[in-house]
Amino acid sequence: MFWQTFLSTFGLVFLAELGDKTQLATMLLVAQEKSPAAVFAGSASALVLSSFIGVVAGLAITKVIPTSFIQTGAAIAFITIGVLMLVGKI
Repeated sequence: MFWQTFLSTFGLVFLAELGDKTQLATMLLVAQEKSPAAVFAGSASALVLSSFIGVVAGLAITKVIPTSFIQTGAAIAFITIGVLMLVGKI
C-alpha cells in the first residue's frame, strides 16, 4: 500500500509541476545566478516545505470536514479557475 500511494503521489506531483511557473522561475534563476546547486537546493527545499504544509493541512482538515466534501470543493475550485482563465479573468 505504501509504494502504491508513493508512486501515485510522485506521478501526480511530477506531472503537475512540469512546465509550470515554478519550473520556469527555477530555470530563470539558474540562468541568472550560475549556481545550479544552490538553485536546486532552494527549489527542492521549497517544494518539500510546501508539500509538508499540504500534508499537515490535509490531515487537520479531514478531521473536521468529510473527504467527499473536500474533493467536491477542490473540483469546483479547479473548474472555476479553468473557466476564469478561459474568459480572461485570470
